Amino acid sequence: MDINAILKALPHRYPFLLVDRVLEFEKEKRIIGIKNVTYNEPYFAGHFPGRPIMPGVLIIEAMAQLGGVLLLQDHEMKDRGLVYLVGIDNARFRRTVIPGDQLRLVVDVVRYKRTICKLRGEAFVNENLVAEAEFLTSIVVPNS
Repeated sequence: MDINAILKALPHRYPFLLVDRVLEFEKEKRIIGIKNVTYNEPYFAGHFPGRPIMPGVLIIEAMAQLGGVLLLQDHEMKDRGLVYLVGIDNARFRRTVIPGDQLRLVVDVVRYKRTICKLRGEAFVNENLVAEAEFLTSIVVPNS
């Protein structure tokens, strides 16, 4: 799945779209994608100037966005639904992520019930685990 397909699946746009490509997709089970981390991203200007580090909350957000792509692919609300992040558990940050890194994001479905889903995400740079978390999402249809 390339960036054009991701833009169709998610409402996020620059500077808040944090998924660049989907590498693997297994319906209602797993998705693997990448986020290329570049120096010109706006958060680096203020997040440790002189030693830029990607904020951990944005790594979690990238995993949640990828989870949203997974959940909306075959959902009945695909064309009008949004995936909201409603909870985060067991978040751990193992290593820093810096410009030039490529995050490989792996998101697995833990539990899935119609519009509520628990996901588990991991983020890697090369083969090193840099972050992990479980998160709860809700698929909603915004008021028109």
